[in-house]
This record gives sequence, C-alpha cells and structure tokens, in this order.
Amino acid sequence: MQPVIIVLIILVVLVFIALIKTIQVIPQASAAIVERFGRYTRTLNAGLNIVVPFIDTIRNRIDLREQVVPFPPQPVITQDNLVVNIDTVIYYQVTDARAATYEVASYIQAIEQLTVTTLRNIIGGMDLERTLTSREEINAALRGVLDEATGKWGIRVNRVELKAIEPPTSIQDSMEKQMRADRDKRAAILQAEGVRQSEILRAEGEKQSQILRAEGEAKAAALRAEGEAQAIRTVFESIHAGDPDQKLLSYQYLQMLPKIAEGDANKLWIVPSEIGDALKGLSGAFGNFGGGTPGTPGTPGPGTVPAQERREKPSID
Repeated sequence: MQPVIIVLIILVVLVFIALIKTIQVIPQASAAIVERFGRYTRTLNAGLNIVVPFIDTIRNRIDLREQVVPFPPQPVITQDNLVVNIDTVIYYQVTDARAATYEVASYIQAIEQLTVTTLRNIIGGMDLERTLTSREEINAALRGVLDEATGKWGIRVNRVELKAIEPPTSIQDSMEKQMRADRDKRAAILQAEGVRQSEILRAEGEKQSQILRAEGEAKAAALRAEGEAQAIRTVFESIHAGDPDQKLLSYQYLQMLPKIAEGDANKLWIVPSEIGDALKGLSGAFGNFGGGTPGTPGTPGPGTVPAQERREKPSID
C-alpha cells in the first residue's frame, strides 16, 4: 500500500504543477511571449490565459508602459572642433512584444547606441553656438531618426530630451565673461536711459514751470495795468468832478517833479510843456497871496493884464 500512496501523492503533485503551468495571469499593460518547442506560438495579453503545460513555455514578459531611460554623458565633437558632453533622456514604449523579442537582441542597448550615433551626426553639422541654442531642433531631428529606426523593433520613441550640454571649461569661462560683459552693457544702457528720461522729465517740468510763471506774470501785469487804469480813471473823474483851478493843477505838477527825477539811470528829463504854464500859474498864485507891489513877485507890473481879465477880453479879429 505504501508504494501506491507514494504514486498517488506524486500524481497529485504533478497535477497541481500542471494546473499552475496551465493558468497564466498577465498583469495589465504587460504582454508575454509563448513558445512551443522553442518556436513562437502566440502573445499573451493582460488577463487570464491558458497554455499547454510542459509544451508551451513563457519566453519573455514585456512591460508595455512608457519607459524613461537616461543615458550617461556622451562626448560629441561640434563642427568647430569643440568637444561637448551631452546627457540624453529617451521616452519609449513597446508596441509589438513579438518584434521587441525577436527583431533585436537587446532593444535598450540598441536604442542607446543608435542615440549616440545619431547625436554625433547631428551635432557634427553644428557649431557650438548653434548647438547651445537649438535644443528643440536637435530633439526633433533625433526623435525622427530614432522613431524610424526603432519602428521595426516594435518600439515607438515618444520623446527625446537633452538634459545638459556641457562645453569645455575654457569655453565656459569665456561664455561667463561674455555674459557678464553683456549684463554690464545692458545695465549701463538702462542707467543711461534712466538718466535721459530723468533729464527729459526735468526739462519738461522746468518748461511747464516757466510757462506757468510767465502766464502768472502776464496775468498779474494785466491786472496791475487794469488796476492802474482804473485808478487813473477814478482820479481823472474825481478831478473833473471837483472842477480844479489852475493853482491846484500847478501844485500837482510840482509834486510830480521829484518822481520824474527818481532813479540813478535818469540822465535826460522830458518836461511836459504844461509844467511851464503850471509854474507861471503857481508864481501868480504866490504873488496874489503876498499882495506885493508892482515889480515884485506876485504883483502885476505895469501893463500886465490879469489872467481873468485876459480870459474875459473879447478877441479882435
């Protein structure tokens, strides 16, 4: 009985192993390659799959999600014979598990070597300045070449990014000096522009101030002239309303003489003709006040006719 029990136990174990090998569960976004006696049979997709135990074998399990692979810095020579180190990152995705398994031995290594070769061909036709400023152009060209070459491998290259472009140390020092000089130049230009704008604004302010000051002085002069005219008009009307005689007018003329002589620059006096008449009238007035004898000031001499009598004497044609 013991050998029979041992055989039964062995059969149970074999059946259990066969069941395990028969049922294959493939995770989501994955695929598995099945071979029968070493030959490709089919591709297992995500979910529960049944295979023939001990006949079908799982050759490879492939992740169908997008993969990110960074490559180490690669020395590349530019068109102007300068060596630059370039770091690249490849974003790829397996679209055909069978082709990725049988068309290339190691698609990761193949993508890396193809990336380095293509990158050297692209950078070799550019100088250093264009290399540093044309990342988008380099990415697009590199992606186009890789996508075309890896298509037969069942791989799609979604993106290619240049992480860093490191020129030689001497070139970096020269670039830093040039950037510093450019920054100093821009700072000097901005400072000069600020000074220029400040001077323009100050000149505009002075111009407006002078205009306002001139307008104020003009208005003040106009108001002052208007006030003086009004004062003269008032005095003139008051004088005419009071009906002044010759004596009062003569006295006013004498009061105006000191004002005419005011100022150190007055070298020439213009004396109105009315002042002579005023002086005559004033001397006559003083003579009348003194009541002097003929021949003395204020006393009419022989043959002198008083002003009142001369005004009243009719003219003889």
